Amino acid sequence: MSFDIPEDCRYLASHEWAREEDGTVRIGISDFAQDELGDVVFVELPDEGEELDREDDFGVIESIKAVSDIYAPLAGTVTATNDVLLDDPELVNDDPYGEGWMIELDPEESLDHLLSPDEYADQIE
Repeated sequence: MSFDIPEDCRYLASHEWAREEDGTVRIGISDFAQDELGDVVFVELPDEGEELDREDDFGVIESIKAVSDIYAPLAGTVTATNDVLLDDPELVNDDPYGEGWMIELDPEESLDHLLSPDEYADQIE
């Protein structure tokens, strides 16, 4: 099966993505991760202003198959959460890189340590 792996994102081995936009980093889970989880029924997100270290768990995603922690790809301060997911968690399945994003961070570090799209594609093959 072929999964969407946008070239403008960087990836954690645990299947989170990060995309830098105007100094802010938007984070969510990958197409592969949402497919593995199945139908998402619940998302728990952190509060705005919360400080995260690299690979801290910042939330929980629950599907009909599993409950999983979501990890921060980099350190920073949460500046926004996608509260639409609280009422409409299936957006993670429908559009994981768009409307299904989870948080935005004011980053304390670059995305250089994360997997490139090609490296991530190799990992999930």
